[in-house]
Amino acid sequence: MADAMQVDGAKEGANPVKVKADDDPEAEGEWMRLSFIRFKLTSPKCPPSAKDALWADFMKLVERFNSVAVYEITCQETGRKIDSSLVAKMKAENERRLKEVDDAIKDAQENEGDMEVRDGMMAKAQVLARTATKELAANAYDEAEKLPKTTSGQKLDVRFHLMRIGMFWGDIYMVETHVKVCKELVDNGGDWERRNRLKVYEASYLISIRDFKRAATLLLESISTFTAVDLYSYNQFYTVVCATIACDRKTIKEKVIHAPEILQVIASNPALEKMINSLYKCLYKDFFVALVDIVDQLFLDRFVCSHARYFLRQARVVAYTQYLESYHTVDMASMSATFGVGLNFLDNELSDLVACGRLSCKIDKVKGVVCSNRPDRKNALYQQTIKQGDSLLNRIQKLSRVITI
Repeated sequence: MADAMQVDGAKEGANPVKVKADDDPEAEGEWMRLSFIRFKLTSPKCPPSAKDALWADFMKLVERFNSVAVYEITCQETGRKIDSSLVAKMKAENERRLKEVDDAIKDAQENEGDMEVRDGMMAKAQVLARTATKELAANAYDEAEKLPKTTSGQKLDVRFHLMRIGMFWGDIYMVETHVKVCKELVDNGGDWERRNRLKVYEASYLISIRDFKRAATLLLESISTFTAVDLYSYNQFYTVVCATIACDRKTIKEKVIHAPEILQVIASNPALEKMINSLYKCLYKDFFVALVDIVDQLFLDRFVCSHARYFLRQARVVAYTQYLESYHTVDMASMSATFGVGLNFLDNELSDLVACGRLSCKIDKVKGVVCSNRPDRKNALYQQTIKQGDSLLNRIQKLSRVITI
């Protein structure tokens, strides 16, 4: 079991206590997994039969990291009784560890250099991140960042920790703030590894605010060199989900279906594999069946849960659009059989999508057909150019009157 600190010479009379934050990214990823399990435990979509196994997994991680704050909050959210003896045990251990860190920091300030002070401050912040509340952890990392002679790389590392804390507790505004700062720091000299990790962090943030297109671009750019195991283990799930509704068919084939990194792991999620392959192969009935299973998974994912219904609707739009591109006119009964849905369902859904401008077609109810009326791209571009030109001329005329006066 990875410890949050490495302690040497703790006995009285020995060398001063040395502490260092646990830099194992997989340990950080395990700590982040607490938030994913906590979400499932509190989600009404999670079947009761699965919650006992989830709770056992949750408690293993709680005891591993002595995560008192998240344990107490989760007990309140799930209606479980708090084990006071366990809490007392974890608090005593955390106090002991914090005292060792404080002693090491004090000794480093008096007898050693900036590096040892920084190690101690980062170790203290990490202990608080895993055991205490969001505010205490964030303040500790802020203090570590303000130390003198802090390099841009060290500042980026602190911001990564702060972004993980924000994601752990579901503070989207906190994550957004640090993503902006990290992008500025990376532009001023971040190394390749940190740049790549930032793409994954930013993509996770973008998923949480429903910007699937930009998230897909970042995930596809970083998929071959994924190193953000401190956030979550390598997972093709987000990449495939975002690409399904954000990328064109050619990009899906080249960068998703034929990507070696995805092929290695996608078999572990049969519904995901079936969804992306059936969409590309135009097997729409299979696509709709797989879509139901994927949406059930989305409802249990803390980043995508609030956008599961949006994804379902958008994925159906993608399938309908791809299907209608091949036809000028298609019989609704035939289309209903192809998608494996009822005729009334298809009629109602297509009507809604046409009315809100999501599909370029019209429904002939008398003949029972759908007529595709795809816009001419050249004509649309010409009309857009004319419109923008008129707008520019109007602004120039207004400006000329002001200058004349």
